[in-house]
Amino acid sequence: MNPQDPLEIDAEEHDHEHQAHLPCQRISYSIIQLAFTLYQKSGSWAKDANILFSPVNIIAASLMLSLGAKNNTYNQILKGLNFNVSETPENYIHACLQQIIHILHLPDHRSQLTIDSSLFTDQSLKLEDKFVDNVKALYHSKAIAVNFKDTQKAQKQINEYVEGETRGKIVGLVKDLEKDTHFALMNYIFFQGKGYDEVDVELKLEADFHVNKDVTVKVPMVNRRGRFFLHREEELSTWVMVNHYMGDATAFFMLPDQGEMQKLEENLNHKHFVNILKRINIRTVNLYLPKLSMSKSYDLKTILSTLGITQVFSNEADLSGITRDAPLKISKAVHKTVLTFSDDVTHTARNSSLSKRGLSKIPVIRFNRPFIIIIKDKYANVPLFVGRVVNPTENT
Repeated sequence: MNPQDPLEIDAEEHDHEHQAHLPCQRISYSIIQLAFTLYQKSGSWAKDANILFSPVNIIAASLMLSLGAKNNTYNQILKGLNFNVSETPENYIHACLQQIIHILHLPDHRSQLTIDSSLFTDQSLKLEDKFVDNVKALYHSKAIAVNFKDTQKAQKQINEYVEGETRGKIVGLVKDLEKDTHFALMNYIFFQGKGYDEVDVELKLEADFHVNKDVTVKVPMVNRRGRFFLHREEELSTWVMVNHYMGDATAFFMLPDQGEMQKLEENLNHKHFVNILKRINIRTVNLYLPKLSMSKSYDLKTILSTLGITQVFSNEADLSGITRDAPLKISKAVHKTVLTFSDDVTHTARNSSLSKRGLSKIPVIRFNRPFIIIIKDKYANVPLFVGRVVNPTENT
């Protein structure tokens, strides 16, 4: 049995509801374009550190907030996300996000993936019924009342809720809740990659990872010899390995040549992925890949400011579609991402008798220097994660 082709899937194994995303390709494409914009422009990313963010979850949270935004606050969110409601009606945008989120919450996804945005409002506020209903129906989310006057208790309640929703995978999300908070947004995603890899040989070892020309660290490395989807993207001076994971996730591991990371980061765009999937082949490879477990927390205010979305966090915010009781702004917004990969693989005896001469002809691909990883959902056709691995031992 060959590794599963990222372009093909056995329809009998999947719920027919997956197909619902097809009319929403325009929205999916917009999310993909925004992923590249965020990666290349956000001031949230430290220059020489790991990056891991979820474009689809950031955009879903922003659109969810737009349901309660009015006037300039509303216009700024839609403009920042590059949605023109005169070309793409607002109802269509929300309906497409509803379909995407529905796909990501199907049972065959939920075993590997948790993706949510939870709203926390002060218990003294009466929320608009329309907003509460739309948040639940369209974005699979809730607005939860907490007593923000008791900061420690509110923080504990938020953290326990997120821990429960992620089945214990995200713990202690909020650490510094301020006393004047009335409205908080927790935007979080967890994914555990369980693959279909079939390998002839697998070795686990400690090996060098070259963070930069001056820094080298020892990392747990997995050496696998087997058949993988591999492509050389010459325009980017980059090797690309594509892996398919349970729950309809496809990962692109992008390894630029030595000294070519900046070229990859500045030029990578959607057309390269079209080209990769068009030209990719199954090849027998001797692969070295570090054991990956990544976790990052970001201030969503900083990320969204890259897109010009700032008013919702300021005293000028108009969120009167959420409550009319008092002026409201987002006081706290956290974007949390967690990504891990299972070590489980299937071993085969297909090529176990390869001669030394045969082994010498197998290309060796070593992910022993910084690389980019992009994980997209196959049916929703949206990027779940965009990441940069600079140092596999960094985990913050």
